[in-house]
Amino acid sequence: MATLVLDNGAYTAKIGYSQENVSVIPNCQFRSKTSRLKTFTANQLDEIKDPSGLFLILPFQKGYLVNWDVQRKVWDHLFGKEMFKVEFADTSIIITEPYFNFTSIQESMNEILFEEYQFQSALRINAGSLSAHHYFHSKPSEICCLVVDTGFSFTHIAPYCRSKKLKEGIRRVNVGGKLLTNHLKEIISYRQLHVMDETYVINQVKEDVCYVSQQFYKDMEIAQMKGEENSVMRDYVLPDFSSIKKGFCKPREEMVFSGKYKTGEQILRLANERFAVPEMLFHPSDIGIQEMGISEAIVDSIQSLPEEMQPHFYQNIVLTGGNTLFPGFRERLEAELRSRVPAHFPVSVLLPSNPVCYAWEGGKLLAHNPDYDEMVVNREDYEENGHCICEEKFDI
Repeated sequence: MATLVLDNGAYTAKIGYSQENVSVIPNCQFRSKTSRLKTFTANQLDEIKDPSGLFLILPFQKGYLVNWDVQRKVWDHLFGKEMFKVEFADTSIIITEPYFNFTSIQESMNEILFEEYQFQSALRINAGSLSAHHYFHSKPSEICCLVVDTGFSFTHIAPYCRSKKLKEGIRRVNVGGKLLTNHLKEIISYRQLHVMDETYVINQVKEDVCYVSQQFYKDMEIAQMKGEENSVMRDYVLPDFSSIKKGFCKPREEMVFSGKYKTGEQILRLANERFAVPEMLFHPSDIGIQEMGISEAIVDSIQSLPEEMQPHFYQNIVLTGGNTLFPGFRERLEAELRSRVPAHFPVSVLLPSNPVCYAWEGGKLLAHNPDYDEMVVNREDYEENGHCICEEKFDI
């Protein structure tokens, strides 16, 4: 019996068999301006000749799976001949979903897994629970951990004690990678170049040049300096999809500080955008989102828990999700927490080597757990008892 682990994120799906390695694949469909009629699914992205004006059709809206037609197409592609060649009758699946997912979405998921694809057995679980499983597996002496999962749609903060999630401590900050990319699009469109249709390109810009500032006001001052003194400023060469396939950051020594470039490339000049965009994770109120930043939400979450447990959580904070890849993210979060937390509590923030696949790796470990068969729902059980057996077994 094979076990397929699918961390079904709103931006990428992390998928692979529990004996093999993980593949990270865009969890969406694409259409490009040039070939309007043709839809590309998941990793067929590479076949698009001209990805300018690429629009993404996402199965997730605001973090919840609402567009089942797109999700089915992506899954058909992933499970099909080209990718994982799944033998459904002999396969168990571990699939992730967000905290407090709507019952209607959970029921649709059951129906699709058991009735359409007819998997032999399934386990629906929160991605954070898999991350916590991974953490406790790597540090067996610990009993508490706080998973900070900052992804595409939003940022979740979830405390776990002995692998059980403490629901009263779960917090959600409605800031994720999608909001950051959209905000960067707006700033660039307002200041220099209309890029509102270029989600895909600007997302790449964000990943290449943005970072988290350790001293926001100091960096702001540097970003306003003229010429070479401005150490924050970068020139980003936009792709033209004929000679330049992928955008890149100009090396510092090739930058022209006064006048124009002779090379004829399209340049975006980025200064304070580089750190003002990820800053929204820490201060959403900067752009009028009335919410706590990540460090504030972490403290709020931990303070809602029993007092004797609090120091254990501050010592075991683990970061997952794509936004943690911004340079300086971990250091900034640790510094902010240090200033908010009583001095006698040690604070430790762990950034795993691959934070995007951390939950998937946890699922891989879980699949080899001796208790795994007790956790899943088999197709026979589902056919006999329907949704209620899933409700009993899966704690979402």
